[in-house]
Amino acid sequence: MRLRAQGLVKMFPGVRALDGVNLDLRPGTVHALLGENGAGKSTLIKVLTGVHRPDAGVVEVSEDDATWAPVTFGKPQDATAAGIGVVHQERNLVPRFSVAENIALQSMPRRHGVVDKSAMRALASRCLQQLDLHLDLNRPVAELSVAQMQLVEVAKALATDSRVLLLDEPTSTLTSQEADRLYAVVRRLRDDGACVVLVTHKLDEVFAIADTVTVLRDGRSVAEGRALSELSRSDVIDLMVGRSFADLQPDPTPPKDRSGIAALELAHVSTSVGHEDVSLTVHPGEIVGLYGLVGAGRSELARALLGLDDITSGSVLIRGQEARIRSVADALHRYGMGYVSENRKEEGVFLEQPVTRNVAVTVWRRLSAWGMVRDRSESVLLDTYVDRLGIRISGHKQLAGQLSGGNQQKISLAKWLAADCSILVIDEPTVGIDVRTKASFHTLIAELAAKGLAILLITSDLPEMVTLADRILVMHDRQLAGEVDNVAHDYAASSRQVVRYMHAEHVA
Repeated sequence: MRLRAQGLVKMFPGVRALDGVNLDLRPGTVHALLGENGAGKSTLIKVLTGVHRPDAGVVEVSEDDATWAPVTFGKPQDATAAGIGVVHQERNLVPRFSVAENIALQSMPRRHGVVDKSAMRALASRCLQQLDLHLDLNRPVAELSVAQMQLVEVAKALATDSRVLLLDEPTSTLTSQEADRLYAVVRRLRDDGACVVLVTHKLDEVFAIADTVTVLRDGRSVAEGRALSELSRSDVIDLMVGRSFADLQPDPTPPKDRSGIAALELAHVSTSVGHEDVSLTVHPGEIVGLYGLVGAGRSELARALLGLDDITSGSVLIRGQEARIRSVADALHRYGMGYVSENRKEEGVFLEQPVTRNVAVTVWRRLSAWGMVRDRSESVLLDTYVDRLGIRISGHKQLAGQLSGGNQQKISLAKWLAADCSILVIDEPTVGIDVRTKASFHTLIAELAAKGLAILLITSDLPEMVTLADRILVMHDRQLAGEVDNVAHDYAASSRQVVRYMHAEHVA
């Protein structure tokens, strides 16, 4: 099946998200859909899958490249029935349902009018096998890690046998090994005649797997179905940003002084979610990275540190003094520790609140006068970080849920920067962030460390980890497996050591 869109327009209050976009998807290809945050990529995906209806333009399908039929999708189920599957950037799983139930939800097998649980489990097992993923089919999705949820989303899309599969930031929370596993499936689907649309900010992945590319800028298609073999990485970036652009890289930093008291120290910590005897330090001005496969326990360790899970033994020390942290608010107000969560949709931002309130929430005490926080105070604070982080908003009262995923991530970071923390735990800081802003984020994080901030960094992007971290702690099965001295920021050398520790037994 061939799918094309012509002249698509989609309007939201104060925003023309799509402005005459064209897209042509051919069978047996991997088509990259690129653009900066707010360029219209996710909106286009939602129009093609029946989440939004276009205000103008047409979507058409053809089985023979000669006869075209217009299609209208009033709801996502219509698109699924037409052979269009999607993995959205924001997860759409039912937390209380099992892994098997979520995977089979859109194509639930029935027998005599009731759910055929045996067939449902067989379908779910087949889809997980395609991803080489081993999960308990009866386990509630709410108990999975964010990365595992992402892979279940992909398995859910595979269950519908889609002829056009749209993947919106599919590897945003996956390690490089997990991404390789996913892209092996993508290649098989392409070779079987499907068209896979890849929406991502990871250009290395684009050039490794995609055949053609469409680039959106400010709601318009500035490149349509171009062969990637004709373009360089710089060409694609120039198309995305509209002018020549060179990658920003933080300046090399000298080795950090670790002779003084650590800003943050974990001493022989065990947790209720399975960590055992974890010890680490983060000194002022230092960026310490946590890296590992899905299930290694990186994000879970951060949650325990912030009081979201229980620490069952060992100690947490803040500037040499034992700390008993009961909540994120406790961590901020008593100990000066902030937490940029990887789960921005549920933990990072208040989707139904204005962007002003989202940024100011950590500093209401500072902004209040006589128990009241004036709107103007919140607006002035927001403007500071709109300029600093390049956040795209239509106005101060815009709801955070109306922003693109990347701009939501910027809002999530901005609220902690506003709080002037001395320790910052950052979990997946650049998920869904475009190439220019990602480079700016790297510079910003390096500058924060240079000013004395102690940063514990969790990222599944190994190049990002090697770019930023002074030391990389590798986790395996909820234990520390090894430490990589990354002061030289040598990608080849550091990544080899990281991979060796990831596949080794516990040695720390």
